[in-house]
Amino acid sequence: MVTLLSAPRSLEDKNYMKLKQVIAAGILFSGAVLASDNSSEFVVEDIRVQGLQRVALGAALTHLPVQVGDRLNDFRISQMIRSLYDSSHFERIRVLRDGNTLIVEVRERPTISNITFDGNDDIKDEQLNQSLDDSDVRVGEPLDKTVLTSIETGLQDFYYSIGKYNADVTAMVTPLPRNRVDLKLVFEEGDAAEIKQINIVGNKTFSDEELLGQIELQFDTPWWDFMSETRYQKQKLTGDMETLKSYYMDRGYLKYNLDSTQVSMTPDKSGVYIALNVTEGDQYRVSEVELVGDLLGHEDTIERILPLRADTMYNLAEVTYTEEFISKYLGRYGYAYPEVTTIPEVNDEDKTVKLTMSVDPGKRIYVRRINFTGNEVTADEVLRREVRQMEGAALSNQALEASKSRLSRLTYMEEVEFETVRLAGEDDQVDVEFSVKEQPSGSFNAGIGYGDRTKLSLQAGIQQNNFLGTGKQVGINLNSVSYQKSASLSYTDPYFTIDGISLGGNVFFSEFDAGSANLVQYKNKRWGVGLNLGYPVNEYNRLNYGITYISNEISQLQTYEQIRAFYDTFADPNNPDAGIQFDAFELSLGWRRSTLNRGVFPTAGSSQSLSTKVSTPNSDANYYKFMLDTKFYFPLDRAQKWSILTRLEAGYGNGYDEVNGNDQTLPFWENFRSGGNDTLRGFENNTVGPRPIYRQPTTVTGPDGSQIALGPDSDTIADPIARRLRSVGGNAMVTGGVELIFPTPFLDEEYSNSVRTSLFVDVGNVWDTEFDLDRYSELAQSEQDKLVDYSDPGRIRSSYGLSVQWISPMGPMTFSFARTMSEEPGDETKFFSFNIGKTF
Repeated sequence: MVTLLSAPRSLEDKNYMKLKQVIAAGILFSGAVLASDNSSEFVVEDIRVQGLQRVALGAALTHLPVQVGDRLNDFRISQMIRSLYDSSHFERIRVLRDGNTLIVEVRERPTISNITFDGNDDIKDEQLNQSLDDSDVRVGEPLDKTVLTSIETGLQDFYYSIGKYNADVTAMVTPLPRNRVDLKLVFEEGDAAEIKQINIVGNKTFSDEELLGQIELQFDTPWWDFMSETRYQKQKLTGDMETLKSYYMDRGYLKYNLDSTQVSMTPDKSGVYIALNVTEGDQYRVSEVELVGDLLGHEDTIERILPLRADTMYNLAEVTYTEEFISKYLGRYGYAYPEVTTIPEVNDEDKTVKLTMSVDPGKRIYVRRINFTGNEVTADEVLRREVRQMEGAALSNQALEASKSRLSRLTYMEEVEFETVRLAGEDDQVDVEFSVKEQPSGSFNAGIGYGDRTKLSLQAGIQQNNFLGTGKQVGINLNSVSYQKSASLSYTDPYFTIDGISLGGNVFFSEFDAGSANLVQYKNKRWGVGLNLGYPVNEYNRLNYGITYISNEISQLQTYEQIRAFYDTFADPNNPDAGIQFDAFELSLGWRRSTLNRGVFPTAGSSQSLSTKVSTPNSDANYYKFMLDTKFYFPLDRAQKWSILTRLEAGYGNGYDEVNGNDQTLPFWENFRSGGNDTLRGFENNTVGPRPIYRQPTTVTGPDGSQIALGPDSDTIADPIARRLRSVGGNAMVTGGVELIFPTPFLDEEYSNSVRTSLFVDVGNVWDTEFDLDRYSELAQSEQDKLVDYSDPGRIRSSYGLSVQWISPMGPMTFSFARTMSEEPGDETKFFSFNIGKTF
């Protein structure tokens, strides 16, 4: 005879549904209704579990607190049922007795086969999946239907917090064969309640308009302000109340108080009215600032540089900043967890407050271990060599911040953060956890194309600043178009030695046909090999040295006036159509200083670089070049989302020594050029600067029938002048600009470090200091009118516009929209430009 020892428990039971908010109680007692004739005990001789499908018999028996030979009674049966329900495998349990055999009938919870969402706009699928996963609701796991109610309630509470009071969330469970179910969350979000009015009551010193201008919640915005947000959000209201408190207390209103907040709703839940009742109180001034406690012998230093001063208006932000300042100062000496507490002594008679700052430095803290997370590509040792905090040394906030700055300046790091983790049972040791987020550290290009001018073109290249996660820089580029064939290989090890001495080199070759590129006609075959060495002077300064051998072969040169003297110096007078060969050894010296907060898209700090290269006296052409590049970033807010960038680039080059009695000049292929994304946006690439001048001497027939040129040495100067529009560059260059960097609209915060948007103004010019307009003074006036003084540095070009830079998986990309403000006749302008491989 089989006897029922417990009534079945069903989730569909009406009584249980009423009690499902009390989950634990339902689990423990809903199925424990014992039959009246089963109060007698019995000894268990056998145990059988029926209804198992997915759960193994052994796993089920581990949750049974009964074994063969045990004496079973009502209390032990209740314990057994509770233990089985606690296992979370079963949704229904029946306990029966057949003689002395214990029979446990179970129905397993169904397995989740699929989870879908419908109608969710304000919450992303990823967020929902994470929330369900935190509640142990995931595909392949058993479904606990009691959890769904709390999930529904939690999601509805979220919608209420953002002002959607008509929102509804329903969990739909669809049974499938083999005890499986589909879970679908259906959302009816509805519209958010709009703020109809915000009233501030009790304010006398500051007007409603001034106070409402400080908070995020808005109402009654103009129709054209489509960026404003007028829906009610509880979190924003809480933040706005703190904003108002800070606004008053930062201006001396020490006893400001928000007495009450009323939020009322229209009957249809579509509108919200908010009333804030405040008491402003009086303004207070700081009468005295006193430091007490243990300042580790640095009392005099701290008092001299203390930001908070007496006889100033009380400012809560200044008090907080001073507390943080003292904490950071002590943190430099290993006291990482000091307690700085400000005790105000208010004098209501004269409206002053004495601030006593009590300092307890705590114990000196030492670093046990430094760990890195998030570096999936970059090796630990590459990051560790940038860290200035040593393991085993006293913890120093200054060293940690310096370490963060150095890591952030790596061009393959997008974000760097750190935290100190105190060790359990140790009050003087911590671990430092650096969390980093990597970003694309180079660019890759490959392609094949055809164009009217370029004909068949092939490109392949890679530029990697973090090659295989080693921090080494490798570049390989191959290019073949109708007017140029080139190949280059470069390599730099920034830590050739442990002290940060770098070693690098490059090999390159190119054949260039300028005429096919719509430039002044000449062909240039060029190859070379270089070696460079660098070493750090200190944390912010670095020196670099280099030597490069270059071979240049110029042929088919269509000489123009600006390079005639240079060409005549080296050309063979007996064969003027022959090419000219140049071999040069270039020595280079460079200095670089950087205090930027990031290597890519910095928002604070500055960088300066000054470099020079000079060909050695034994080179065929003797010349030198100087280049200066400086940038300053000025953050406009504490979050450094808004910044001002000012930049200046300048260069000058010329020749030295003489050849055949002629002064050498800068070779024309070394000229500076400007225009395009790198310098002056709004102008075509490399088109700003001097144009080539062609002077064609006229000829007459002499008495003997020969042709005599009427050139510079004749009595009659009638040479016609022609100019080309393409720039040939110059030996001097200055460009600069100002940019307002701001958060990219409509872009998620997670992409803010890989996309940058800015408004810019660019100015600059390229000129030729060796150009002499007086050389053409004897020409006919009609020909002189065609000339421009290319030695004039005041022929400034300028432009303004919008720039968007993106660190894409293929490399950095720049999109610019620009209009010119000042230009010279013949300048080629360009409203939209696109560039790959350069960031600002």
